[in-house]
Amino acid sequence: MAQLANCPQCNRIFIQSLRVVCDSCYKEEEKMFEKVYKFIRVRANREASLWEVHDATGVPEKVIIRFVKEGRIRAHQLPNITYPCERCDAGIQNGIICDNCRSNMNSDLRSFDEIAQKQTKDSQITYYTEKNPSTEKGGN
Repeated sequence: MAQLANCPQCNRIFIQSLRVVCDSCYKEEEKMFEKVYKFIRVRANREASLWEVHDATGVPEKVIIRFVKEGRIRAHQLPNITYPCERCDAGIQNGIICDNCRSNMNSDLRSFDEIAQKQTKDSQITYYTEKNPSTEKGGN
């Protein structure tokens, strides 16, 4: 469903439906994408780093990184285009965190899960009550 929103880039009011930016910013992004795409299509430029692509095209690094994250530019074909891991700033080509951070987080989660299971096992207490002879066998 369409709703009114402010464009995060230019702060203009627009009707937000499929895009998160207004039409004029979208058109500007498409122009930037075409610049980057034309540059990296040339075989000699496929070894360029993120900084070299930025210098050659004038497109901001954040925009190039967003193109890579969105899958519009395939980083696996461009070995020197990387963006920083969200956790440690190591260069990565896909996802939001690097393999090292991912394995550290998985091990932390496993150890947390083991601690939580042990705590729930230790905190389970069974209470027993005395049998009331008057309630057994339908007594009053």
